Amino acid sequence: MTDPISARQQLVDARHYKYRGCAPDEDDPAVSAADPDVTLDAWGPYTGDGAEPQKVRFDRERVARQICARCPVLPLCRTYANTTVVDADGVEHLVEPEGVMGGELALTRHRALIARRHAATVGTAPAAEEPAAVVRDLPEGRTRQKRAVLVALARETDPELVAYRAGMDLRSANWHRSTLVTMLGLDKERATRDQLLAAAVDQGLLPRSTRIRPDGPWAYAAAPTTDGARQRRIAPGRPVQLLLPGLEDIPRTRRAPVRPDRHPTGHGPAPSCHHAGLRRLTAVRTALQPRIPFVPTTVLEPAA
Repeated sequence: MTDPISARQQLVDARHYKYRGCAPDEDDPAVSAADPDVTLDAWGPYTGDGAEPQKVRFDRERVARQICARCPVLPLCRTYANTTVVDADGVEHLVEPEGVMGGELALTRHRALIARRHAATVGTAPAAEEPAAVVRDLPEGRTRQKRAVLVALARETDPELVAYRAGMDLRSANWHRSTLVTMLGLDKERATRDQLLAAAVDQGLLPRSTRIRPDGPWAYAAAPTTDGARQRRIAPGRPVQLLLPGLEDIPRTRRAPVRPDRHPTGHGPAPSCHHAGLRRLTAVRTALQPRIPFVPTTVLEPAA
């Protein structure tokens, strides 16, 4: 294992260290030099009051890792972030246990440390490094609720039917689906339902003999929308379509416009709404007009 002091010194002494993505901007030290729209808090642990919303944390970590991916000192930073120190009790700890460093989450570095400890205890070589979201090492991915959601998702495409077969409400089912997408390392914006189920089969969450109902030409998104009320469908090269639950199989076609010079049925000229309205108004006035009998007028001659 690399000494943390020497690893830190190699990182600082690198000639491109000042161009790192998490370096503070010269004009505004609170933002990143790589992207002025990203604050330096994106790489550090959350220190605000209360719990940080999950979506906010995911977005913050995603942006930080994207900037780390193009950092010129990424390998040196990752090496230093995975170095360890031993405390007075003889327990090994990461030198950087929090935040995003070297393009890796703190959780990823802790898993790598646990794998090294296990390899040292068992006496076998550590397994190849895996992405941050690997379910085979997470017992949360094998819970009864998530298995029920995956089994229901393999049989149904409608989100409400998925929740019904899983034995839970729609909001809970959508939450488990979103969590599974994150655990399996899929993109919440573009990952499809088929990709989610295929990743679940590869990770052993579903048996390979599971029969999966196909999505059709337009695939369902793996992660539901935030409000959980609508389910997206993804079409390559086309904008995302929003459909109501239970109406997925109804084709969405644009109606042909009605020509103003043709009848809506397609036969004959279109009736004039103005003239038809005048005729109806005239008929109503005629029917309501009182019938006054004609009385001839007698002309009286003046007296002589």
